[in-house]
Amino acid sequence: MRWKIAARPIGRELRIGDFERDSAPPELALREGAIRVQVLMLSCDPAQKGWMENVAGYAAPTEIGGVMPAGGVGRVLESRAAEFAPGDLVQGTLGWSDEMVVEASAMRRVRDEPDAPRLALGLLGSSGLTAYFGLARIGVPQPGDTLVVTGAGGGVGSIVGQIGKIAGCRVIGLAGGADKCRWLTDELGFDHAIDYKAENPKQRVRELAPGGIDVLWDNVGGQMLDDLLARIARKARVVICGGIARYQQGGRPPGPASYFNIVFKSARMEGFLLSDFADDHDIGRDRLRTWLAEKRIVQRDEVVDGLENAPQTLMRLFRGENRGKLLIRVAD
Repeated sequence: MRWKIAARPIGRELRIGDFERDSAPPELALREGAIRVQVLMLSCDPAQKGWMENVAGYAAPTEIGGVMPAGGVGRVLESRAAEFAPGDLVQGTLGWSDEMVVEASAMRRVRDEPDAPRLALGLLGSSGLTAYFGLARIGVPQPGDTLVVTGAGGGVGSIVGQIGKIAGCRVIGLAGGADKCRWLTDELGFDHAIDYKAENPKQRVRELAPGGIDVLWDNVGGQMLDDLLARIARKARVVICGGIARYQQGGRPPGPASYFNIVFKSARMEGFLLSDFADDHDIGRDRLRTWLAEKRIVQRDEVVDGLENAPQTLMRLFRGENRGKLLIRVAD
């Protein structure tokens, strides 16, 4: 089976009707330079909604009736490319389907090890690499810095906070719900967690970080970003990673009213794409793998079984119901 894009959810939340289930056997002719892949596990990411809307300028355009794209890991079933053989484990952009035919040049081989799909899509995949390069290269954390992370309970934010602790920062995470906040402090080692659903983030950050925010990692945007920009310290580094608060809103969101604090504090605000660091991805994976082996970082994810549950699972991501990386297991 597979799921196809049935609508473009521009300016609104996702709906079940945005996806069409197709159980007809796919026609997957294997061309030269391509591989046939059995899909094993898929990643749920906020960017997927942008792909459906065709507003993500860095991604290939999608078509109504086309297979819903997703980052994934699969097993090569058949190959017409010299670099891959049947049985190889590969990672890249796949889709909501049992099988896919993809260009071999767009895939990378994954080390075949226990929990390989989970690691390749989480800590050693886009989530972990985004956290590593965004914080190390743009946030540039220093021992003693106060690091504030919005969306800290998600796949990227939860890793950012842990890397911040390794760098010697005092880490404050913002997440929705008391249980998620306890997880951040009790299991991941955050110094403090703020429940934005029950507390005033701006007031709590003022109390917890009276000297201001040295590194602000933002996954949310909107009013939360505006409130926190008002609390940055001198020479602060603001890392713009995502804007989940705006993904389901119509129109262009207003700019942050507190943006001129960047000038008053001689601070820097910078966005990035993971592809900016493509040449160094293996460096990031090696560093993250070492920290995992040393138990200095925790790989936390939630795996939902069954491709039939893909639409509901992705919708959960936008409701903030996940803890860590959200994955869909298609096959063992």
